[in-house]
Amino acid sequence: MKKIFSCLLVLSVLIMSQSCKKDKDDNDDSNALGGNQSSMGVVGTHVSSTMIDVEGVSNLDATVVSLADGVSSYDGSCTVTNATIKNILSNIPGITINGDNVTATGFKFKSTTEGVESFVGLAPGILVKYSSSTGDTYPVGSTGRTRTVTHVSTTNDYEYGIYMIKVVKVEEPTSSLKSMGVNKITYWANHKFGLVGIQFDLTDGTTANFPVYTSAENK
Repeated sequence: MKKIFSCLLVLSVLIMSQSCKKDKDDNDDSNALGGNQSSMGVVGTHVSSTMIDVEGVSNLDATVVSLADGVSSYDGSCTVTNATIKNILSNIPGITINGDNVTATGFKFKSTTEGVESFVGLAPGILVKYSSSTGDTYPVGSTGRTRTVTHVSTTNDYEYGIYMIKVVKVEEPTSSLKSMGVNKITYWANHKFGLVGIQFDLTDGTTANFPVYTSAENK
C-alpha cells in the first residue's frame, strides 16, 4: 500500500486536478517567484515521466493547455491497471477513468527563468529557485512545512537521461503523511531543464524515484 500511495503522490504532482488556488497570504513578497516567463510553461509544452510500469501506473504525461498571468494549466493522463489505485482515483473530483486510462484537467504550475512554483493542493508554493544556496527554505503554502535546499551542484553530478547535469536538490519532510507511509519528498531541478526528478522516501525504508522530462528548455 505504501508503494501504491507513492504513485498517487506522483499523480498529484504530475496530473492531479484537485488543484487549489493559492491564498495570496500563504507566501509574502519575499517568497514570490520572479523571473521571466519560461518556455517550459507555454501552451503546447509536454511533460512526462517514465513509461515503465510502477505498481500498475505508467505513461504519466501532461500538456500545457493554457497560460494566464504566468500560471500554466495542464491536462494530463496515465495508464492505471491497479484496481486499488483506480478505486481511490474514482473518488477524486475531476478525475475521469475509462478502462485503464485516467485523465485529469486544470492543475497549475508557474515556470519562470528563476524557478518553479506549484499551485497543486498537495504541495502549494515554490518548489525550487535555481539560484538558491544550500540551507535556503521555501514555505509549503500554509501547512507549516518548509522545503529546504540541501545540495547545490558545483559539478555535473546528477544523471539525467544521457546527460550529467548540475542540480538544486530540495527536500520536504512530510510528517503529516507518515501515517500513509511517506517520510520525505525530494525534488531535483536544473536551470535549463526545470524540474528533473521527484523521489519519495517511504517509512518502510524503500524509495520511489521518478524522472521528469519537459519538451522545452530555459534559454
